[in-house]
Amino acid sequence: MSLSLYDTLSRKIQLVRPMDGETLRFYCCGPTVYGPAHIGNFRTFVMQDIFRRVIEASGMATMHVRNITDVDDKTIRQSQEEKQTLSEFTAKWTARFHQDCTALGILPPHVEPSAVEHLPEQIDLISKLLKKGHAYASDGSVYFDVRSFPEYGRLSRLSEREVKTSDIDREQADEYDRASAADFVLWKAARSEDGPNHWPSPWGVGRPGWHLECSAMAMKHLGESFDLHSGGVDLIFPHHENEIAQSEAATGKPFSQHWLHVAHLTVEGRKMSKSLGNLCTLEALAKRGHTPMELRYVLLSACYRQQLNFTFESLAAARKALARLADWQRRLGGEPDFLLPDETGFGPFARVYDALQSDLNTPEALGRLHSLGREVVASVEAGHLPPQEIEAARHGLALVLQCLGLTLSTSDNPRNSAHKPAPAWIYALAEERLEARYQQDWNLADQLRQKVQDEGWAILDGDGRFTLQPLSLNKPI
Repeated sequence: MSLSLYDTLSRKIQLVRPMDGETLRFYCCGPTVYGPAHIGNFRTFVMQDIFRRVIEASGMATMHVRNITDVDDKTIRQSQEEKQTLSEFTAKWTARFHQDCTALGILPPHVEPSAVEHLPEQIDLISKLLKKGHAYASDGSVYFDVRSFPEYGRLSRLSEREVKTSDIDREQADEYDRASAADFVLWKAARSEDGPNHWPSPWGVGRPGWHLECSAMAMKHLGESFDLHSGGVDLIFPHHENEIAQSEAATGKPFSQHWLHVAHLTVEGRKMSKSLGNLCTLEALAKRGHTPMELRYVLLSACYRQQLNFTFESLAAARKALARLADWQRRLGGEPDFLLPDETGFGPFARVYDALQSDLNTPEALGRLHSLGREVVASVEAGHLPPQEIEAARHGLALVLQCLGLTLSTSDNPRNSAHKPAPAWIYALAEERLEARYQQDWNLADQLRQKVQDEGWAILDGDGRFTLQPLSLNKPI
């Protein structure tokens, strides 16, 4: 394996290597389950999925841990408003998250711990910090003493920028009595507005702090030191900064060897936010006729370290690109029956995998995929490739699609169709018609429908999508 990756802590591109030489162990901060995850959340989860797929394609084993945050201010507040128990409420949204992940082709983690299930580990970690003088109790709550950890701030370069008190702790800093504004809560004393959502501890009834939860769960399942920790850029400070402080103060060991962070996205050039009404979910995109695979393709279209501007035009372009890939796969003989995760199996598509190993360069990988695909298919149809090279190309294409997590849709995949699929350019015309319908340009939509019909295809509409069917199954295509 020769995956090089930008490390947030060192600010350098570094090779990613497992500490034990055998299994790459990594932790991903998972969702807070108080509502549906939006496409900004899924950009991070998709890129973490690509990271895992690239490693496993090299033959290296992985140990992937991704947590569920099922107790914090938001989950408690929302469950109270909906008059549900915390467990019922979070179970509902956890199931929705899993459903969306499956639709997006995101591999399930090997372990998915929840915060509520790991209270003993969290209490034990607090006890260690108190014993070592890195924490103090106050009115039933316990805080981490930031001044006791001289290296605090090295991940986020805290010393190089001005930080407001409100930035230090997301968890209602003014409502807890701490010695310093920089100190963060490890255990929160119970409050009346929390309802029944509290648990016993040596310091009184309460609940764990958000930062503490991830440290305890990560060390429980990956050990006191592990290979990589990942999340969105918004978690660098204070969440990951606080994780490092409390974990390393407790163990005296480096917490994570590598830090991977994924940038945010905007929607049509604007910051995505609830107040602007542009929070996009998979359900909302489906109502507009778009598929999870189209979204996944768009999320791979920009470098993970750069902000991505999501547009609905990019979804339409993704649909055309996926149709083109499906067409090429058909021309190469369809998807092979089995795949072997070794570099030699990429055949003429090896340069796509090379791009992924170079700091997960997904836009470059997609560009190479389409460039190589055109060349390979043209060579096959010109009769320039012998059978063994055609098979290598077929296998290689399937492998890079697997690394990218791109699954061709039922309508695009000839293996799932009763008839030969429409060519990519016919799909492109149908896509233009669908977009014209969204824009209520009925004249253009009718013209495009007629053009598709003139080429021997019928457009069947339904649920904001379409399927293409030949007007005569006996008509040569």
